[in-house]
Amino acid sequence: MTYKNPVPTVDIIIELIDRPHRPIILIERRNPPYGWAIPGGFVDEGESVETAAAREAEEETGLPVQLVEQFHVYSDPKRDPRKHTLSIVFIATATGNPQAADDAKDLGIFESWRVPADLCFDHDQILRDYWHYRHYGIRPRLNY
Repeated sequence: MTYKNPVPTVDIIIELIDRPHRPIILIERRNPPYGWAIPGGFVDEGESVETAAAREAEEETGLPVQLVEQFHVYSDPKRDPRKHTLSIVFIATATGNPQAADDAKDLGIFESWRVPADLCFDHDQILRDYWHYRHYGIRPRLNY
């Protein structure tokens, strides 16, 4: 019997705490699907989600991060057009000057009011949930 299970991924909302308004880092993807995205990627076999989050953040931005909290899990089967994935989203902090690396074509630093419109996956929903949490302290509701 062959099982088709969702693939675990991580996304890391990185707050730059050494800048006014604590902007976040987004990457422009080098590979399909194209557009802007929260830094993240696949969890490797034998790797914890926390280790994967720290690794992916540094690989894509060049910055070591401090994981602050696990924010939410997003698992809509349609969230990734390539295959069914689920994402464990972390909030992290960093300082310094990020540089696009790994599969990031470009990198940008954004306040909530100037995020690009062409976000990949379900990252528009994740960021809406994140800013709602940051402004009002309310976590996303569970959808089931």
